[in-house]
Amino acid sequence: MLIDSRLRTVYGGRGGSDPEQEQLVEQLLTSLGPEGIDDVLDGTCTLIYLYMKWLREAHEAHEKDVVEYVLPTLVTSLTMLPGSVPPEAVPTMAGLAIAAATGLSPTLWRKQYGDWTEAELTPLEATAFLLAEHINRVTDDQNFATRMITEALTQVESGAE
Repeated sequence: MLIDSRLRTVYGGRGGSDPEQEQLVEQLLTSLGPEGIDDVLDGTCTLIYLYMKWLREAHEAHEKDVVEYVLPTLVTSLTMLPGSVPPEAVPTMAGLAIAAATGLSPTLWRKQYGDWTEAELTPLEATAFLLAEHINRVTDDQNFATRMITEALTQVESGAE
């Protein structure tokens, strides 16, 4: 929901973030507690994994390497956000995306480096957002990435019943 909300803000032409929305997000995260925050982090890593899986398959269909074509754009975009993404977080986000691109769980890949730091939370969100936006641009559909995740969740729910 957070990534979809960010995409709508960008596509709607509203610059910056909505202070009211930011307050709601902060209240939600505060209400979750430590275990809930871990679930949000795992969920964001899952989004990155699913986005990179889709991008890998789309690039392979055209005999192209997803790392070669997606990572430079992702890294360039992250470095253009110095207020939100500190330079030292960029290699971590690139590594996370590469892990996902090669079929590794970003959550498991990250565990080898310890817990997430507070300084990495915004870059993690930015990475998920930039990948979703990249997918939307590739498909020329502003809702494709959100719809893809919604459909995946629907399939998981129907399989659990």
